[in-house]
Amino acid sequence: MKHNEQFKREFLALSERYLAYGLSIDSLENAIRKPKRFNKNILLYSIVFLLIAILYGYNILHILSSLFINIRGIRCIVPNNYFVWEATRQISDCSFCINVSKPLIFNNISKGDFAPYAYTSKPVIIRNAFLHWPAMKEFDFEFFKKMYHENEEAYKSVDEECQFLHFKSDFTSLRDVFSMDQKRVTNEPGQKSWYVGWGNCHPEILSKMRKYYPKPHFLPDDCEMPSKEYVFMGYDAGATMHLDYINRLMWQAQLKGSKTWHIKAAPECEKQCNSLSFIVKPGDAILLDTRVWYHETTITPGQFSLSIQSEYG
Repeated sequence: MKHNEQFKREFLALSERYLAYGLSIDSLENAIRKPKRFNKNILLYSIVFLLIAILYGYNILHILSSLFINIRGIRCIVPNNYFVWEATRQISDCSFCINVSKPLIFNNISKGDFAPYAYTSKPVIIRNAFLHWPAMKEFDFEFFKKMYHENEEAYKSVDEECQFLHFKSDFTSLRDVFSMDQKRVTNEPGQKSWYVGWGNCHPEILSKMRKYYPKPHFLPDDCEMPSKEYVFMGYDAGATMHLDYINRLMWQAQLKGSKTWHIKAAPECEKQCNSLSFIVKPGDAILLDTRVWYHETTITPGQFSLSIQSEYG
């Protein structure tokens, strides 16, 4: 009986997340009722969804995750499985987003003035924060292509531990990105648009990158530079709606192009909290608790966007 009640609670919570993916209860019911036009994809998603709900309710999912990690010894198996993480996410209390109707926006700000907002869950934009960085001028597609082509181990580090994010593009690795035709690189008419991101955790790559930018001047003194930082670049449709499963708050420097952020609270908070959209321009900083705010980005049409991202806390 105890397991049944637990299952009901978890199933109701997971149902809200199911709807957040854009699927409907009708689609689930129709899949079960075997509609005239049999949709294998909907049925498959429904079965996977229900299976995860059952496994989670009986704490089997955690056991299987630990077993995979211990047997294979690969730390990225479970973390890279976004669906598992989303299905087992803790329910939010919504305090982070209540009464938030717009981001906090500052013009270039000092460390002292920024201190009261350093650890807020509200979105923060700092205009013109990075205009003095050499990275504003030096970082582009060719810069990173050359740096990785000169270091084979750097490619391996992205494949094996740093993480590659293809989003809606058809690339499977960073090597694929830096091997594309020049016409596609510049997004010429008739070419397939692209947008990707990847983690840089190779010490030599990080060292070279950081010659072109310091730790943001407005961050608290006790903030450390982590051993991995991300690069995001491309056109048009940027990152798809998601949460970040990271340990700390994040800052992102918009170096080239303009990018619009669309953020919203978790499904269980949508009745209490607002969805927001705002634009960042070259030289701007955005600070956002991407662990609690779902977020996606779109690039201003015709522009190439490049940004770097790191954590602090």
